[in-house]
Amino acid sequence: METTRLSTKGQIIPPKGIRDARAWGPGTEFTVEETGEGILLRPAAHFPETNVEEVAGCLRSRRKPNTPGQMRAAIDREVMRRHDRGRY
Repeated sequence: METTRLSTKGQIIPPKGIRDARAWGPGTEFTVEETGEGILLRPAAHFPETNVEEVAGCLRSRRKPNTPGQMRAAIDREVMRRHDRGRY
């Protein structure tokens, strides 16, 4: 178990191993909950919990959808474009 301490500014810094394992970088926001055993920190959710029925169709397009063949052709063109530029 790792420990940390409260700074004179009232800040607590989680140990580096935990920050790295969870990919918590500077500016990560947390929710703080008081439990019967102590304090619980969780990364703040950026979006409220929802289900598929609430968001299905919210990004409608007026364009006709591409066929799988058209999508494969577009991917192939982009791969070739990047290859020609020396990216692959």
